[in-house]
Amino acid sequence: MNLQIQAQDFTLTDGLRQHVASRLAYALNHGRDIVIRIVVRLSDVNGPRGGVDKCCGIEVRLKGAPALIVEDTQADLYVAIDRASERIGRTLDRRLARQRDFPAASMARQPLPTEETA
Repeated sequence: MNLQIQAQDFTLTDGLRQHVASRLAYALNHGRDIVIRIVVRLSDVNGPRGGVDKCCGIEVRLKGAPALIVEDTQADLYVAIDRASERIGRTLDRRLARQRDFPAASMARQPLPTEETA
């Protein structure tokens, strides 16, 4: 699992990097076999003006499936990371449950054999 953390308009500290890595490791534990890459984008939208403007965007790339994308904005960056991590974990769990419950849906995309090939 490849983790990339990008900070826009502020310095990314080791503590912040560790917090992101630990929260995502816990949240995405169930799907670690199908997760290819995780990109986390942290930003301070309003800069020094303050307010509810710390944004955490998480993009999870999966094997053979569309990417999952979640974004959360809070006044505290650590809270935004926690909430976005929880949401991406729940989203991945729902995706995995659908694949387990409806395995025939993936088979429906395959073409049926024709008389010539059968």
